[in-house]
Amino acid sequence: MSDTPTGRPLPVPSGRLTRAGRLGAMATGIAGGMALSGLRRFSQGERPEMRDLLMTPANMRRVAEELAQMRGAAMKIGQLLSMDTGDILPPELSQIFARLRQDAHFMPPRQLKQVLTRAWGADWLRAFQRFDVRPLAAASIGQVHRAVLKDGRDLAIKVQYPGVARSIDSDVSNVGALIRLSGLIPKGFELGPYLDEARRQLREETDYALEGRHLTEFTYVLGATDTFDLPVLAEDWTRPEVLSMSFVAGDPIEAVVDLPQQERDRIAGALVDLLFREMFEFGLMQSDPNFANYRYNRETGRVALLDFGATRRLNPDLLVEYRRLFASGLAGDADGFEGAAEAIGFIQPETEPSHRTRVLSMIGMVFDAIREAEQFDFADPALSRRMNTEGMALAEEGFVPPPLPMDALYIQRKFGGMFLLASRLGARLPVAGMLARRLD
Repeated sequence: MSDTPTGRPLPVPSGRLTRAGRLGAMATGIAGGMALSGLRRFSQGERPEMRDLLMTPANMRRVAEELAQMRGAAMKIGQLLSMDTGDILPPELSQIFARLRQDAHFMPPRQLKQVLTRAWGADWLRAFQRFDVRPLAAASIGQVHRAVLKDGRDLAIKVQYPGVARSIDSDVSNVGALIRLSGLIPKGFELGPYLDEARRQLREETDYALEGRHLTEFTYVLGATDTFDLPVLAEDWTRPEVLSMSFVAGDPIEAVVDLPQQERDRIAGALVDLLFREMFEFGLMQSDPNFANYRYNRETGRVALLDFGATRRLNPDLLVEYRRLFASGLAGDADGFEGAAEAIGFIQPETEPSHRTRVLSMIGMVFDAIREAEQFDFADPALSRRMNTEGMALAEEGFVPPPLPMDALYIQRKFGGMFLLASRLGARLPVAGMLARRLD
């Protein structure tokens, strides 16, 4: 969820036909604009390419704005693609989808009241001392409100946008068709697995009762902790489309950049260590690394963990290969991490030798960097620059990454998110030692 919504109150289109019609109208409008622009440029003696006609600033704004208004599956696909395939998709599509991670409109009060009345009954407001109509946060599936019950409980209440669950299949199919028609998907890139995963993830994330169970389970496996705060589920006010839990106070996690280095290192270290525990101790991962899912309490020094809709139970066989990959990488065993990289799916037996060598070199760069530094400096851009250079070279050579198992995609997304967060905090951590301790 995004903190302090940057959008505006706009009703969510809730009918499947309405949502399909809006996507169709957007595609038709863009196609018409492309035709007019193409004719104009041909008359001026130019021979524009389809890509140039499609990805104009006006068209990019229109796509991003429409998907942001639609919310639901339309917006979620954009978020999944931007997080998982940012190095594969053309910059134009990545820009559209990246904007969807930041911009989210929210329901106007009238629509919000209708949703809550369906969930709680007509007299629900009488049970509250206060209910803040302006949401604390908004995202692709729902928005969060703060409220205080007359029994004194201070709650954060996540309210699902109407029609999102009913429109998953049609939304995914329509947005997938739109992406394919754009002609911007690299040749050989398999969009289907991402669309299938979007459907699966959305069905789980729109079941707020399931998310409540995820929260309870994660609280149990984490156990007593002096480091983290988790909300407490309010089961009596939770429904499939409304998730109620205790409000957890805190500042945005990025706000700790003004704290001393030691404290920033402690916070980042706790989150990175939690990632290793999720993989190798719990086998259970909160797989969404959105910064808004973490908050920092300056009074207690504790970090709040929020939003468990994307919690996944990880494939044990895949985790065995990740353990082998990390152990081999830390030991400098090139043969070992090559075998693990192939077993996970980063490369395949039929991968061209030059591509295989470059992919393994990129993996080796990461392990060299963390193995050779007593304190790995996340703020140092050297590793990221080298990885970007190698990635661009691979793309120019025509390499299309093989389809990874979905659990691997989510693990990689979580690693990427934690790296970005630690970089934002300017953290310096003994990553090799932290990882080795969790592999034992």
